[in-house]
Amino acid sequence: MENLTTFLEAINLQQNLASFKSWFDSTILVMDNLIQGIVLIVVIMIGLFLGPRLRKKIKITESYRTRHAIIYPLITRTLALSNHILILVLLWFIVLMTETIVQYQSQVILLFASLLTAWVVIRFLSGIIQNQFLARLVSWVTWILAILIAFDKLQPVTTILDDIAISFGQVHISVLSVFKGLILLGILLWTVLTISNQIENLIVRSASLTPSAKVLISKLAKIGLVTLAVLIVINSFGIDLTALAVFGGALGIGIGLGLQTVVSNLVSGILLLLDKSIKPNDVITVGQTFGWVEKLGVRFTSVRTRDGIEHIIPNEELISQRVESWSHSDQSVRLRIPIGISYSSDVRHAMEICVAEAGKVERVKSDPAPRCLFRAFGESSLNLEIRVWVDDMTLGRGSVISEILLRVWDEFRKQGIQLPYPQRDLHVKSIDTSVMSQIQNLKV
Repeated sequence: MENLTTFLEAINLQQNLASFKSWFDSTILVMDNLIQGIVLIVVIMIGLFLGPRLRKKIKITESYRTRHAIIYPLITRTLALSNHILILVLLWFIVLMTETIVQYQSQVILLFASLLTAWVVIRFLSGIIQNQFLARLVSWVTWILAILIAFDKLQPVTTILDDIAISFGQVHISVLSVFKGLILLGILLWTVLTISNQIENLIVRSASLTPSAKVLISKLAKIGLVTLAVLIVINSFGIDLTALAVFGGALGIGIGLGLQTVVSNLVSGILLLLDKSIKPNDVITVGQTFGWVEKLGVRFTSVRTRDGIEHIIPNEELISQRVESWSHSDQSVRLRIPIGISYSSDVRHAMEICVAEAGKVERVKSDPAPRCLFRAFGESSLNLEIRVWVDDMTLGRGSVISEILLRVWDEFRKQGIQLPYPQRDLHVKSIDTSVMSQIQNLKV
């Protein structure tokens, strides 16, 4: 029984091998495939020969790289794949010519061109798309499309996907239209974000615009371009854009009920950008937070303190609360520095020293000049106050105060001006005799 089974399996294997050999001889080992293989080899040699020479001819200077920072990665990626792109262009040219002129479909060249197209697209996009999941998704979609095109199965598959659909009145939404819409949305979003980044770079380099105007224009440009991309995708589904008016009304009700804070922050951000009350690099105080405006966005404002802590403050708070600006209309700020000297020191001489030493600090303005006032008779000291005007509060105020105090201290020591120590008088009403005797023994 076992011998019979082995014999039957051997016969079946021989039949399979014979069928495969027959198919291989009739399909693969034919003159058309041999000619197409030779054409492939010639095209590959041409691409490998011209690619390096093309890269040598194209030279990218540092100034060009700086001016076109957005498209520079695209250019470098294209040059790196120049060999394969040349081969690809030649192959698709041959496929089109043979189909239109000779009315012949070169299957081998079409298969190789489709797979090479997928490989080039994946390699090109992998250097641009930073998101790993999105890069893998694009690679899978590209390979699937390439295989379907290579084996001439794209049309049947698209027909099946188009038949799986849902209709809403005159709107026909199929699986195919959803796939096309998602691909179109991805391409449009990438395009508009690239354009908006280029516009933002041009605006940032503009010297005629204020910082607030730069932020406002760049944000409005990005919002407008993204909105345009979404509307184009919606229109591609066959949805009447006038129907969005009803959706806009429902959205307005939803905003009124649940999105008040979000919309309030957005509106407040636009108002701040328009009235220019707060600008990037302004030094402000909000509540207990003192720092300079790092970033002014549509929804929130970033304020960085001297400690490097970045506070994210909703724009609504900047509109509704009291905000102290140290640089709104003038960069000059007056600092008050209290200082005390002992009662035995010469007050007028000490005041002259304070004025002279404060004027030597680099950031202290000479006009208005530094002043020193006699403020009060303290419990242990004569209280003075140094008043100075400084520029550029983005550099902080602690360093200026510290330098002034150090200079005054050094000069006080040279001139014999003494700083006071707290003094207290102790009055003893009664004391135990044993304690008194111990104190007397200690004196002896």
